[in-house]
Amino acid sequence: MRFDILGPFRVYREGRPVPLGSVKQRLLLATLLLRPNEVVGTNELTSMLWGDEEPASAAANLRTYVRGLRQSLGDGASWDGITAVAGGYALRVGPDERDLDLFDAAAARGRDALVTSDAERAEAELSAALGLWRGAPLSDLPLRSALARRVAQFEERRLLVEEDYAEAVLALGAPADVVRRLRALLDLHPLRQRAWGQLMVGLYRIGDVAGALDAFQQARQALAEETGLDPAPELVKVYDDILHHRPELAAQPPSGSDRPVPGPHILRPEQLPRAVPEFVGRSTELANLDALLDGDAQRSSTVVISAVSGMAGVGKTALALHWAHRVAGRFPDGQLYVNLRGYDEAGVVSPLDALSEFLEALGVPHARIPAGMEARTGLYRSLLASRRMLVVLDNARDSAQVRALLPGSGGCMVVVTSRDRLGGLIAAECAVPLTLGVLTAEESTSLLAGRLGASRLSSEPAAVADIVEAAGRLPLALAIVAARVATHPTFPLGAIAAELHSTETRLDVLADGDVRRVFSWSYLALGQEAARLFTLLGLHPGPDLTAAAAAALAGMPTAAVTPRLRELTRLNLLAEHTPGRYAFHDLLRAYAAELAESSERADERAAARQRLYDHYLHAAYPAALLLQPQWPPIEPVPPLPVPARHSVTDHGGALAWFTAEHRVLIRVVRQAAQNGFEAYAWQVAWALNTFVAPRGLWQDQLDIQRVALTAAEKIDDLAGQAAANRLLSRALTRLGDRDAAEHRLKRALELHERLGDPTGQAQTLHNYCELCYLDGRFDEALAHGREALRLYRLAGNRSGEARTLNAIGWLLATTGDYAQAIESCTEALHQQRQSDDRNGQAATLDSLGFAYDHLGERDRAADCYEQAIQLFRDSADRYHEAETLIRLGDTREGMGDLTAAALAWRQAVRIYEDVGDPAAAQARRRLERLAPS
Repeated sequence: MRFDILGPFRVYREGRPVPLGSVKQRLLLATLLLRPNEVVGTNELTSMLWGDEEPASAAANLRTYVRGLRQSLGDGASWDGITAVAGGYALRVGPDERDLDLFDAAAARGRDALVTSDAERAEAELSAALGLWRGAPLSDLPLRSALARRVAQFEERRLLVEEDYAEAVLALGAPADVVRRLRALLDLHPLRQRAWGQLMVGLYRIGDVAGALDAFQQARQALAEETGLDPAPELVKVYDDILHHRPELAAQPPSGSDRPVPGPHILRPEQLPRAVPEFVGRSTELANLDALLDGDAQRSSTVVISAVSGMAGVGKTALALHWAHRVAGRFPDGQLYVNLRGYDEAGVVSPLDALSEFLEALGVPHARIPAGMEARTGLYRSLLASRRMLVVLDNARDSAQVRALLPGSGGCMVVVTSRDRLGGLIAAECAVPLTLGVLTAEESTSLLAGRLGASRLSSEPAAVADIVEAAGRLPLALAIVAARVATHPTFPLGAIAAELHSTETRLDVLADGDVRRVFSWSYLALGQEAARLFTLLGLHPGPDLTAAAAAALAGMPTAAVTPRLRELTRLNLLAEHTPGRYAFHDLLRAYAAELAESSERADERAAARQRLYDHYLHAAYPAALLLQPQWPPIEPVPPLPVPARHSVTDHGGALAWFTAEHRVLIRVVRQAAQNGFEAYAWQVAWALNTFVAPRGLWQDQLDIQRVALTAAEKIDDLAGQAAANRLLSRALTRLGDRDAAEHRLKRALELHERLGDPTGQAQTLHNYCELCYLDGRFDEALAHGREALRLYRLAGNRSGEARTLNAIGWLLATTGDYAQAIESCTEALHQQRQSDDRNGQAATLDSLGFAYDHLGERDRAADCYEQAIQLFRDSADRYHEAETLIRLGDTREGMGDLTAAALAWRQAVRIYEDVGDPAAAQARRRLERLAPS
C-alpha cells in the first residue's frame, strides 16, 4: 500500500490507484493517516469531518465510511488495516508506505551528508526528498482548521529541506541554481532569514554584489513590516561580510581541506519548559529528589540518575519540572531538557536527534555535529565531563532510549521520567527508582481548589469528594474535570460528579482531555500477547487479581502469563501492589474493559469469563470445605479441563486464601450473575459464606446471598434457592430483620422438603431454633431443635446431630434447666471431639460455661469459656469469639476479678468494632460500669 499526501491525496495498491469514495470518506482516511498506528478518537474524527455542524448520525456515518474504506483498500475484500478500538479507530501504516515518511527519511540522510561535508550525496538525497512533493499537501480536500494546522507543519518541514538543499548546492559550486530557487521561495515566504542569507551568498558568488546587498534591504523591510523586528545577527553578519568582501564568502573547496576546524563555543543552556502551575503535594517525592541531589554534592565525580516512573497521567513531568526549577540555581552550567515522546508513535525522538539538539544547545555548530551515534555521544560526554548540569530526559520509552544521553562523568544529575519502570537503567546504571502513585485525597482536593478556587469547592464538599474518587486521584483526570467545571461555572459540582459516577461513561466525560489517547500510547507500546492480556484483564471485576486468575482469563498456564504481567507492570499499566497481586487504576480498568468490549468477540468474552469463574469456584470450594468441614456440601459446576490446579490443602491455607480473595469474590458473585453464569454466582456465594459468617460480616453475607438467590431463581435451581434462602435468613437474623428472616427460613424449609433433603431441612430448622430463641419463643425454638435432631439422626449426620444437641442444651440453660443443659452439651462435646469438629467444640464449651456460671461454678465456667475462646480464635470465628469474651468478662466480674473482666470486654469491643457490629456499644457499657465514679 502507498499513501501519498504531499500533494493531491492519492492511494495506490500494488501500483494501481485506489478509488476512495466520497469527500468525507477521503477526509476520514487522511485524518487517520496523519496519526498512523495510534488511536484517533471519534470526537476528533467527527470534528475533522463536520466541525461544529456534527449531525446526530455522526457515529453511524463514521462506521459507514470505515466500512467503505475497508472495501476500497481491500480491493473488494474487507481490509484489516483500519481497526476499531475503544473510543476511536487506528490505521496501521507500515514503514515507507507514506510519502511523508519517505520524505523525512531522505531529508535526514541529506542532513547527515551535509554534516560530513558530502555535498554530492546531500544534494541527491535532498533533491529526492523534495521530488516527492507534488503540490500543497492534501490540496484536493476541504481541510478544517485543525487539519489545516497539521498540514501547515509539513510545509515548514519542506521549507527547511529547501534551505538544506540550497546549502548543498552552494557547496557544489552552483550558486545560480540557488538564486533562482530561493527567489521563488522567498516571494511566498519572505520571513525566512536563513533563505535570505543563502540568497545573498548565491548572488555574491555569481558576481551580483549589488543584488546581494539589495536582498538584505528587502529582508529587513519585510521583517519590519510584518514582525517589527530587525534581522538576526547571523543575517547581519552575512551582509557585513559582503560589504567587506571577506574571503569566507567565496566558494569553499570540496571536502578534504586541511584547514583546522574551530572548536565549539560552549553556551549555558537553560532549556527547562515552564513548570506546571498550581503544583500540589508530592512532598515525599520532592524530599527524595532533594536527598539525591544533596548526596550528589558529596560525590562530584559521579553522575546521579533518578528514574521517575508511573502510569500515564500521574504527573511525572509535572514533578520533574517543578523540582528542576526549584533547584536550577544549584547547577551553574545550566539545564538540558528533551521530551523524548517515547509513547507518541508519530514522533518518537531518537537518541541521535536528541544528542543533536543537546550539542547545538551546548554551542556546537550544526555542520560540526558528528553523524554517528558513538561520535555524537563521545562529544556530548566530553562537553559535560567538567560541568555541573541538570539533564531532564522526559517521557522516555525505555532504558535503551536514554542510555546515550547520560553523561559519562562529572557533577551532572539526570532525571528521567517514563511509564516504563526502567529496570535496565536501575540495574546497569545504578539509577535510583522513584515510583509515582496517584495523589492523596487531600492533595487532589488542593489541586481542584488551586484551579477553581476554594470557595467554589466549599459549598459542595460531598460532590468534591465524589469527583476526587471518580477521577481516581489521577492528576490528568482531575485537571480535565477542573477545566470542565471552569468552563461551566453555573453547573453544580454534584452534576459533574454524577457524570463521573458511571464506570461505563467515565472515560467519555474525560474525553476532552484525551485520556483514552494518553492510555492508548502505553497500550500500543505493548507486544501483541501482552496487549491481548491487558484487554482480557478488563473482564476481571477487581479490585485485584493473581497470576493464576490472569492465566484463567487468558486460557494459558500461569508460567506463560507471568512474563506478560511483568510487561504490563513495567509499563505501569498494572501495579503489583503486594507480592503476587496485581491491580488496575480505576480509569485503566475502564479503558481495558472498553477494549475488551470492542476488540474481543462475544463468544471469546464469554469463554474467558467462564474460565475466570471456574477458577474462582474451584479454588473457593475446596477451601470452604476446609474452613467448615461439618457443613453439608453442595454439588459444584464440574470443573473445566485446565492445566493443573493448585488448591489449598489445610485450614491455614484456606483461611489465607479467603482473606486475600474476599473482596474479589464478592465482585465475582455479582459479575457472574450479571453475565449469565448464575450457577457459578450462587455457588461462589455459598463457598464465600464459610468465611464471612464466622467473622460476623453480616452485610457482606446479606449482599452476596441476595444476588445468589436471584441467580438461582433465574435458572430454577432449587438447591441453590434453598441454600441462598437459608444463608440469607441468617444474615437477616443477625442484622435484626427477623420477620424477613423467618420468611426466608420457611421458604428454605419448603424447598428442602421438595428436594427430599433431610439434612438441608435439619440445618434450616437449626437456624430456625436460633431465630425463635432471639425472638423469645423458647418452646417453639426447642421444638425446632428437637425436630432438627431427629432429621440429622435420620440422615446419619453426626456433626449436625452434635451441633443440635448443643443448641438444645443452650436453650435448656437459658430456661434454667442447667442439669439437662449440661447433659445435652456434654454428649455433644463428646461427639465433636471424636469427629475433631473444633468450631463445634468451641460453641458447646461456651454453652457449658454459661450453664456452670449460673450454677455458681464460676471457675469451671471460666475454664470452659477460655477453651472456647482459643478454639474460636484458631478457626478465625471472630464473631463468636467476641460473644464468649463478653460472657467470660461477666463471669470474671462475678468472681471479683475486675481486671480480667475488663481485659475480656476490651478484646470483645475491638472485635465488634472491626466487624462493624453494634454489640460493641453493650460491651463498652460494661467497661464504663467498672470505671471509678
